[in-house]
Amino acid sequence: MILALAGGVGGARLARGLAAILPADGLTVAVNTGDDFEHLGLLVCPDIDTVCYTLAGINNTAQGWGLEGESWSFMDALGKLGGEAWFNLGDRDLATHVLRTAMIGRHDLSEITALLAARMGIVHRIVPMSDQRVRTIVDTDEGALPFQHYFVRRRAEPRFRGIGFEGIDEARPSAGLLAAIDDPALEAIILCPSNPVLSITPILALPGLRDRLTGRKVPIVAVSPFIGGRAIKGPAAKIMDEIGIATTPAGLAAYFNGLLDGIVIDRTDAGEVAGGVALHVTDTLMRDIDDQRRLAMETLAFARSLG
Repeated sequence: MILALAGGVGGARLARGLAAILPADGLTVAVNTGDDFEHLGLLVCPDIDTVCYTLAGINNTAQGWGLEGESWSFMDALGKLGGEAWFNLGDRDLATHVLRTAMIGRHDLSEITALLAARMGIVHRIVPMSDQRVRTIVDTDEGALPFQHYFVRRRAEPRFRGIGFEGIDEARPSAGLLAAIDDPALEAIILCPSNPVLSITPILALPGLRDRLTGRKVPIVAVSPFIGGRAIKGPAAKIMDEIGIATTPAGLAAYFNGLLDGIVIDRTDAGEVAGGVALHVTDTLMRDIDDQRRLAMETLAFARSLG
């Protein structure tokens, strides 16, 4: 059994590759919920939805998020009425948020996620990192900004200084995440190529989780989101640069501070070292499902070799 920690487009793509090669009971994907927010009266869970849509094969592959063949009549009408149209909600995507919001008082986020994933035809377990409300707050040179205001509304333009998590002290890892960690069949823990700061750190910040992960004594392997020092998508490289962490294998190992046993890196970065952390060199760019499957197979083989 494999536990994958994921958030965002890169994480969803590797998760899809893992799902393509592992049986239904052989994979749990634990997803960041720090970027969840309440918008227009709706509970929006961008990373959970990106992972679900990607595993279901209904995602917009060009932009990485949202649904393929989406229309935007709602947003057009909202904008004309002077509403907050800075965060795009597609017409069909709205159904997910409306249904989730309608159920959240009667069911927890884990139950809702499992239900929606099943209705999308997903057989592997997708679980939120926590059922308690955690909201990422970004410290910038313009002050503290809620995550989506920093990431979407301001397009990550303010200088990044640090990150905090509202509600983290009261939050607990979800039952599904804990079950995956405690599963006797657990072989490895994979950190998908998501933004290390914005997507993986919120998961690791859950009280007691990091110790619980390392306590299992199984290989913990990250797939680097950087190729030649640049991020494939999003502001990960900009953020790392602004907090003084190199976008190299060594920088990634240092950022995770002893957590990792191995890192999968791109051929562009061959010859780099990571302070004693094992490296596997391959092509990490995932253009399609074949690349996703191949990278997943190589990552699992590498993790198992470390075990």
